[in-house]
Amino acid sequence: MSLHFSKEEFISRKSKVLKSMKEQNIDALLMFRQESMYWLTGYDTFGYVFFQTLILDQNGNVILLTRAPDLRQAQNTSNIEDIRIWIDKDGSNPTEDLKVILNELNLKGKNLGVEYEAYGLTGRNTLKLNKCLENYCSIEDKSELITKLRVVKSKEEIIFVKKAAELADKALDEAWKHAKAGVSESKILAEMNRIIFEGGGDYPANEFIIGSGENALLCRYQAEKQILSNIDQLTIEWAGTCKHYHSAMFRTIPIGKANPKHFNMHEACIEALKNCEKKLKPGNKIGEVFDIHAKTFDDLGFKEARMNACGYSLGSTFSPNWMDWPMLYTGNPYVIQPGNVFFMHMILMDSKTQLAMNLGETYLVTEEGNERLGKQKLDLVIL
Repeated sequence: MSLHFSKEEFISRKSKVLKSMKEQNIDALLMFRQESMYWLTGYDTFGYVFFQTLILDQNGNVILLTRAPDLRQAQNTSNIEDIRIWIDKDGSNPTEDLKVILNELNLKGKNLGVEYEAYGLTGRNTLKLNKCLENYCSIEDKSELITKLRVVKSKEEIIFVKKAAELADKALDEAWKHAKAGVSESKILAEMNRIIFEGGGDYPANEFIIGSGENALLCRYQAEKQILSNIDQLTIEWAGTCKHYHSAMFRTIPIGKANPKHFNMHEACIEALKNCEKKLKPGNKIGEVFDIHAKTFDDLGFKEARMNACGYSLGSTFSPNWMDWPMLYTGNPYVIQPGNVFFMHMILMDSKTQLAMNLGETYLVTEEGNERLGKQKLDLVIL
């Protein structure tokens, strides 16, 4: 069994979940989010693309219902002792196996919380689940019950977050080393990923974003890989990842020569990031962080080029997304706490000039304020 955290850490996490369930009058929680299963038990898999659920009841019973390929996976990576297998066959309905477990736990007529906001719980499986539980028990959407506990990182978790940040820094060194005219974006990606894996890192929960020329204005990965031109711009968003914990960074790098507007955009990104740093401290609301980001860009004349969010929490997440709850947008009432980890990205995409400028860093919230985890310079680097 390969567990990344101490026995005491897992006991503490389980205790927090049971306390929250009791406060919300939930007799059992059906987990479908892989992040919840990993955080609570260490269970590490991508088998959540099929129907699987982890059940926790108020008595502390933990039962995993999954497919045969994940039996050894759960045995080797988690502290789960009771693992049930549903059988692959034509017309199989694993919710019937689930009901058997619920009957064993005497949950008929009780209040069940369900993590509906889960990539593995498809629409079709949700219909099956709801039909299975109809007239059997009371159901409530408790998608964020564990998520809200995960948002404050423990000392053991912060070790992995900081290791991820070190790997992200090393990846940027590789980008600066290889990004130059005549080089393929594929080469840059290959070298960035190489240094992360050689450093003991993992796959990130989503692909790195990379694009040059007009594609430098994209905020998503796309399959085209271009050769950098003599005069170009390269946008890269990536994350160092350790034990599924992420530390993300964002840069736009002018190639050959920067457009004069690149300098103005970069200065605006620096000012916005610094203003957000000042606001990112315990007691403030994360919506206030976004608002100072927006005001900074708007006052500098970049309202049309900025985004409607400026970051999000980071933690141990699984494909297809490394973004975690909560997101930094206006009006978000979440109150910042020590132990939060936020990626703050200052994004400017000017469609009129086809120029991009991005600057992003990951921060750990401390008792006094925050700590930027990346140690690289924020200067505009022209290669």
